[in-house]
Amino acid sequence: MSSVKRVQKVDLGSIAKKLEGKKLRVGFFAGATEADGTPVAQVALWNEYGTATSPPRAFMRNTIKEKSKGWGKSAAELLKGNDSGVALGLMGDGIAGQVKETIENFTDPPNAESTVKRKGFNSPLRDTLTMRDSVGSEVVDD
Repeated sequence: MSSVKRVQKVDLGSIAKKLEGKKLRVGFFAGATEADGTPVAQVALWNEYGTATSPPRAFMRNTIKEKSKGWGKSAAELLKGNDSGVALGLMGDGIAGQVKETIENFTDPPNAESTVKRKGFNSPLRDTLTMRDSVGSEVVDD
């Protein structure tokens, strides 16, 4: 008996055709605000790229770097049994969950001592959890 594995062929053309006219967006959307009215997207930008007084905490770029290798395979699997809107919606939920997980586990660089004193704990990106809880996804038409 041979131990050769069978490779399943994927028709990328038909998968691409299913996705025509659809786009998946993952991130922070209009309407999500901090308690003081600051848009969460602005807070996320400040955290991702840093400011004059705080270092970058690249939670989005880290998620993409660490998780994106598996997104193509996941999308292909989801597209086999679902229409494109459903598949992309499920994909978006999964990626948003990965971004939330990155935020939840983020530790380096740590908070400044003054921030630790104000917050009472050293958890970068996690103060009110509004940013983490605001990560979302949506499927839109091109």
